[in-house]
Amino acid sequence: MRTVAAVIALGAIAILGWTLSTAGAAPPGAETVMTGLDNPRGIVFGGGDDDDDDGGGSTLYVAEAGEGGAGPCVTIPPPPPRPPECYGPTGAISQWRRGVQRRIVTGLPSHAPPGGNEATGPHDLSVRGGIYVTLGLGMNPALRTGFGPGGSDFGKLVRIRGNGWRAVADLAAYEAAQNPDGGPPDSNPYGLLRSGGAHYVAEAGGNALLRVRNNGSISTVAVLPSRPQGRTTDSVPTVVVHGPDGKLYVGELTGFPFPPGAAQIYRIVNGTVQVWQTGFTMIVDMVFARDRTLYVLEYSTGTPGQVPPGSVVRVEPSGARSTAVTGLEQPTSLAFGPDCKLYVTNRGASRDVGEVLRFDVGESCRRGGGDDDGDDDD
Repeated sequence: MRTVAAVIALGAIAILGWTLSTAGAAPPGAETVMTGLDNPRGIVFGGGDDDDDDGGGSTLYVAEAGEGGAGPCVTIPPPPPRPPECYGPTGAISQWRRGVQRRIVTGLPSHAPPGGNEATGPHDLSVRGGIYVTLGLGMNPALRTGFGPGGSDFGKLVRIRGNGWRAVADLAAYEAAQNPDGGPPDSNPYGLLRSGGAHYVAEAGGNALLRVRNNGSISTVAVLPSRPQGRTTDSVPTVVVHGPDGKLYVGELTGFPFPPGAAQIYRIVNGTVQVWQTGFTMIVDMVFARDRTLYVLEYSTGTPGQVPPGSVVRVEPSGARSTAVTGLEQPTSLAFGPDCKLYVTNRGASRDVGEVLRFDVGESCRRGGGDDDGDDDD
């Protein structure tokens, strides 16, 4: 078990590497509930301890990717040319409970280019039966030794308990050994879903959906269509959720140059990948509401891709679409709170200025919903 340092962490998204914009005005209808976050990524609601189901409590948890540190540093071979990525134990988890914001976990691994923006570190989390976190990597697994002793912790699923943490599964090692999509080895564990006694991980670097059992064993649930399968861009899956039908749904960012309208949502049935919805841009998260309406978070809707604004698209059970939230800047995650309002991490690829915003999108807590724990596919 690694010891978590009792220091304040800072933090930024290696799957997203682009020029950052200047922080602007708040989006229409936004209420700010958390500020000063460092590259906030995944968010989830749970109880005040670590034994409540995701979405089952009033405490909000936020993964902060960190700002890297003084090194050791790794330079990723071109193309494209990139600045060195330097290691630092600056990843964190913050909590918002009864209106009070505080960091509850610090010292998690992080790497970032100079300036600390666009860092890679804690990406997503689950608080079901304990706090579990995906630690990203964003490169060939063979390069992580260049970060020194701390580099071995990138590319893993870890569990937080008390003042320590331990690795549950080494997803980067699995990518190096198995390489499910057949492309150049690349690992970046991102989206996380706890269900049915296992964790499902959207492997953004490896273009696959993985399953991690409680004993740490890893298996491939599905391979998402990418360049090795004849597509012009990689899939870059960023999120996995349960649908109202109990099946798994995966959203993708897509790879460079992030063409507008190219991102898709897939339905996974018995390991078969079915295209379910098309026409999105740079999906980074999504969530089903209680009435089975789907809310899809787009990192960017600009042309070309990568530039603000980001938005939340509402997809009705009928398939009709509308824009629920617009004007976002570097949004990275969303979740419904117990108040049935939508919470969104904003400025999620920047250090110091990350925030969580709250929006009333008209959802009602009294509506009926789908299953949270369905018939998972192996």
